[in-house]
Amino acid sequence: MSPVASPPLQDDLRRMIEETRQGVAVTVNAALTMLYWRIGKRINKEILKGERAGYGQQILAALSQELVRDYGVGFGEKNLRRMIQFAGVFSDEQIVVSLIRELSWTHFIALIPL
Repeated sequence: MSPVASPPLQDDLRRMIEETRQGVAVTVNAALTMLYWRIGKRINKEILKGERAGYGQQILAALSQELVRDYGVGFGEKNLRRMIQFAGVFSDEQIVVSLIRELSWTHFIALIPL
């Protein structure tokens, strides 16, 4: 029978693992949220030029098809529109940088209609 680590050691190791997992999740969420903001900002500036021109919408549809093929459904047209809205509602990057410490992408999506 092999020796088992003492309960205090096991508890400490579990705590360390959970803290690290939580920290990684927060870091990944913050990075993805900033990515989505930058994508929305760039699409609005380069493709839509701040307007809702019909040709811009067609380009957005084609762009989303390319991104979905390369990176998955998270970059579908509906999500790209959310990214554009996100960058429009939270137009100041410094505000987004401050808020991502407390809010997840899901929180931002919920706040956009408000």
